[in-house]
Amino acid sequence: MRRYLFPALMAALLLSGCGTSTEPVTPPLPAEPPAVSDTPEAPAEAKPLPEPEPAPVPEPAPADLVAVVDYIPGIYTELRYASDNNFTHQVIYSFSDAYLRYGTVQKLASAQESLETAGYSLLIWDAFRPVSAQFKLWEICPDPAYVANPEKGYSSHSRGSTVDITLVTLDGDPVEMPTDFDDFTAMADRDYSDVSDEAAANAGLLEEAMTAAGFKPYSAEWWHYSDTEPYPVEETFIPES
Repeated sequence: MRRYLFPALMAALLLSGCGTSTEPVTPPLPAEPPAVSDTPEAPAEAKPLPEPEPAPVPEPAPADLVAVVDYIPGIYTELRYASDNNFTHQVIYSFSDAYLRYGTVQKLASAQESLETAGYSLLIWDAFRPVSAQFKLWEICPDPAYVANPEKGYSSHSRGSTVDITLVTLDGDPVEMPTDFDDFTAMADRDYSDVSDEAAANAGLLEEAMTAAGFKPYSAEWWHYSDTEPYPVEETFIPES
């Protein structure tokens, strides 16, 4: 029995070794590290800082003298005393922008807005008038019927709250009014019985808008209006040319 057991055992051992590989197992290669560039990376572009918002411009005080066009863009200006197109036929002052007290400008803006809805605009013939201009007017025409004597009192124009004004279309074209500027005849007063119906209606429309906005009309000149708010005479201010 033993002589048969040993050969069988050897055969079993040989058979069991046949399924085992004798080749060495190669371990996996380690992963290559990422390539490193020799060129340095450009720094990220810096984003510009947002520009600071401009500081708000403070609103003028009511008594400040300001350029009317800066606050009423749609208004027209033709300062007659800045040219020789006036009764003296001489230039009285050299600036071309109309100046008024800011409080007066606010009222004028109300009148302008009212007239725009009716298809009209305002045209300024004279506004703030320096004291020196009043002396020049008196020198040229020393007649109190036409010019205020500055030795006895300055013109209300020197307060910056009086404006000589007329109507035009929204495009700036003239409309019929009782007279031209600085007409010293009776037709320039507010008795419109001696002018055409159209001129009377236009002058009446102007007066209605101006009085509603807070202006007082001058009876002898249909174009002359003064702010009902009193302001002192400005003796030193002269607008830039």
